[in-house]
Amino acid sequence: MLLAALCLAQVLPAFSEMVDEQPSGLGKSPYPPSASIGGISFRWESHQRRAPGSDNWPITWADDDNQYTSWGDGGGFGGDNVRGRVSLGVARIEGPADSYRGHNVWGGANAESPATFTGKSYGIVCIDGILYLWRSGAGSNTTAFDFQRLYRSKDHGRTWVGADWQFTREDGFFAPTFLQFGRDYSGSRDGYVYIYAPERKTDRWTIQKPGEIALIRVPRQRLFERGAYEFFAGEGKDGRPLWTHRVAERKPVFSDAANGVMRASATYNPGLDRYLLVTEHGRRARGNIGIYDAPTPWGPWTTVLFANAFGAPHIEANTFFWVFSNKWTSVDGRRFTLVFTGRDANDSWNTVDGSFSLRRGRGSNLP
Repeated sequence: MLLAALCLAQVLPAFSEMVDEQPSGLGKSPYPPSASIGGISFRWESHQRRAPGSDNWPITWADDDNQYTSWGDGGGFGGDNVRGRVSLGVARIEGPADSYRGHNVWGGANAESPATFTGKSYGIVCIDGILYLWRSGAGSNTTAFDFQRLYRSKDHGRTWVGADWQFTREDGFFAPTFLQFGRDYSGSRDGYVYIYAPERKTDRWTIQKPGEIALIRVPRQRLFERGAYEFFAGEGKDGRPLWTHRVAERKPVFSDAANGVMRASATYNPGLDRYLLVTEHGRRARGNIGIYDAPTPWGPWTTVLFANAFGAPHIEANTFFWVFSNKWTSVDGRRFTLVFTGRDANDSWNTVDGSFSLRRGRGSNLP
């Protein structure tokens, strides 16, 4: 694990997100080191920053070979905290990792269509040419606990229609994110769409402790049917996952009681044949990153990286959300581009290239 290369840095006051005052010391990962991925490194000379004042940025690879993403509280690409500012917007990312272009599709500066509702989103996916987006509440911060409602777009983000149901605060989870399976979900392991969501343990917008993440699945043709959703309910004696239609009977698929969790992202890396889950721990908006891998969407999890102060001293140590781009990952799975966001200067769209090294027996390490 790459711990020594990351160090604490001075953190500046927040603009768009409230900051908690929890202790920031580095804890211990709840899971053992990965037996497949031996290390991870980042090429900070590749760092690109766009869309100042806009944050979050979950990302999916669509059927048209573009990527689509959403942001919160800003003007998106070509905008800032004032120009084009919306509560929630959707953008299209065109091109390769070293020369991409961002275009506002729904909301933001010079958008192709105006935004028509508020809120935040940490989950977007393209399946069979249709974009789906989870709306977490109608505002910022703790409003994300209020409801989780699914929307879909059949015109690549220009217009959105919401489901006639939603998960509520009483259901107990928030900020659902889709497991990404490549272009237009073409790499799916089965007929299901998988969704991860951190469990709400407090009414404060802070790291949730004890940290738990739920796993939800639904047939890919039935995302708008509430009755089709199933929740991970642990494993049977044969080690196979158990599923329930009753939300109250769910069990966490990922746990970190001591360090907690916050918003998450999840991506399948076909070159490595590993599922990657990324979340925050310890203290929010301090670059406290945890990257975990598993052979299935439900584990067993091992640790790729568990560290504080992601990116320091190259960037301020105040990031809070990270996601791997399926499109910008090499065929062998070893080289990748990570999208991330944070506060202050990092309250923006950011990308950095990186690479995994493999354990002996998994192929030669990267140069």
